[in-house]
Amino acid sequence: MSAEVVYNRIAMLRAERKISRRELADALGVHYQTVGYLERGEYSPSLYLALRIAAYFEVPVEVIFSAEPFPRLGAASAESSTAS
Repeated sequence: MSAEVVYNRIAMLRAERKISRRELADALGVHYQTVGYLERGEYSPSLYLALRIAAYFEVPVEVIFSAEPFPRLGAASAESSTAS
């Protein structure tokens, strides 16, 4: 039986908006270590927490979380330039 993995972009969104783990944790009402566990994929959020994180960043939940790995940034443009 394989472990269920939830991929996320929390660290990317935090960095983009210059928000610390502690600031995000305080806004969500969780311990700052929980944010670290989420970012490293050591903990999968409840649906409620995932929705709260999405609301905090003002994006749809599927922008942050996925059952499949997110493509690397720039991967699509690299493929299209080699196909030309």
